[in-house]
Amino acid sequence: MEYSFNRDRDGIIFAHMKDINASFKDLCAVCDSIRYKPVPVALSILESEENGRAVLYRRHNAHMGSRHDLGGKKGRYPIKCAGIVRKALLNAMANSRNKGFEPDVMFVVHAAANKTNIMRMGPPKGKLFIGGSYGYATSRHTDLEFAKLELGIAKGTEKGLSERMKHSIKRGSHEVHTQKVNENKEKALKKPATQSTAKPQPEKKEQKQAAPKNEAKKE
Repeated sequence: MEYSFNRDRDGIIFAHMKDINASFKDLCAVCDSIRYKPVPVALSILESEENGRAVLYRRHNAHMGSRHDLGGKKGRYPIKCAGIVRKALLNAMANSRNKGFEPDVMFVVHAAANKTNIMRMGPPKGKLFIGGSYGYATSRHTDLEFAKLELGIAKGTEKGLSERMKHSIKRGSHEVHTQKVNENKEKALKKPATQSTAKPQPEKKEQKQAAPKNEAKKE
């Protein structure tokens, strides 16, 4: 298969799917959400999108509603396409393991979707009641579109990557690092609160044990 990645491919592991019965516009939006992200982060993003997370649409968003999850930006919920892209990413990870690479330290350097074939479909034979009058069924038809998907993962230091690609990869890894640091800070702030509530419990037990001794001395 001829890939649309027209640069040096040394060190880049590819995976592709063709003749997909899905909208290539939705596939493009899902690919945009994981491009230049680390492979483990990309997998978690795709899983959350399968569970109903909104996806940002930078293109093909005419007459599309804004989403609260995206801060008022236009988006949609392409659950089917997110599952297709996740299967392709798992394919690329398996290909990298077969070639002796570790996919957990790699990045998604290439993700693209394109329209391939259009199949014209017509209704069954007979007459249909259209607009208050009878008409032939052959005058109505629908188009069934097929798409192809390409994914490529690499370490992020290959010669075939442009400076812009390497900069995007560094920015994505920096965002992941800051997110982990913030999560660790939140966990550290929650720990003292749980310890303070657990300390007063042994003091109450000592008071209950001391009460019977004083009563015995009065007798």
